[in-house]
Amino acid sequence: MGKILKTRIMGILNVTPDSFSDGGLYRNLPEAVSQAEKMVEAGADIIDIGGESTRPGSDPVSLQEEMDRVLPVLERLVSFDVEISLDTTKPELALKALKIGASIINDVSGLQYDTMIAEYVAEYNAKLVIMHMKGIPKTMQNDLGSKDIIEEIKRFFEKQTRVALERGVKKNNIILDPGIGFGKSLEDNIRILRELELFLDMGFPILIGASRKSMIGAICDAKVDERLPGSLAIACVAAQRNVNIIRVHDVAETVQALKIIESIW
Repeated sequence: MGKILKTRIMGILNVTPDSFSDGGLYRNLPEAVSQAEKMVEAGADIIDIGGESTRPGSDPVSLQEEMDRVLPVLERLVSFDVEISLDTTKPELALKALKIGASIINDVSGLQYDTMIAEYVAEYNAKLVIMHMKGIPKTMQNDLGSKDIIEEIKRFFEKQTRVALERGVKKNNIILDPGIGFGKSLEDNIRILRELELFLDMGFPILIGASRKSMIGAICDAKVDERLPGSLAIACVAAQRNVNIIRVHDVAETVQALKIIESIW
């Protein structure tokens, strides 16, 4: 069966030593390129390269360190027949990536750290992922819970999409990510997934990234390397709710699960 998915698959390529799930696996250029090739062959539509871990408790890295990690990989991957996304909060790196050929900047700060990213995205007519995160990765899990997480995220999206539009990003180039696990309680994460249509109603594409995350471990008492079934369950729920992009570690397995879901429809 050929690729029929309406939901686009974003494969995660962490070129970091300390990401929560696959830290250290793809730090070398040949390993990173090989993993990207496997994800493309498995059906990924987008490869998302990350050079700075944003797991809970992680420390930021310098601009130079992040550039050294991601730019050689990016230079090799721009010739692939998929979109290339860069997961960064640093505008200087975003600009370099856009010049090389990245077509998406995935900003986990949602333009909270530096709005210049939006200006560079606009200049290159690229896409911008605005993610909701409470606090910073180092401390974001210290003060969990929200009176109304849905309203909080929607207000954030309304504010930050306005910032992006004012800086020239086209509306159809903005993607929203509610930020599963980024400063949210388990109850918050479940509610986000249960009420995804409330974000879709805002009129922008929605990205969900819950692959191997701690909510699966909390619900199922599963270690990181045991969370594929839970990740697939979330991917299927997201696809059924018409989420546009699902960000995953396990591309082949997710593509197969979604092909079954969409074929049954």
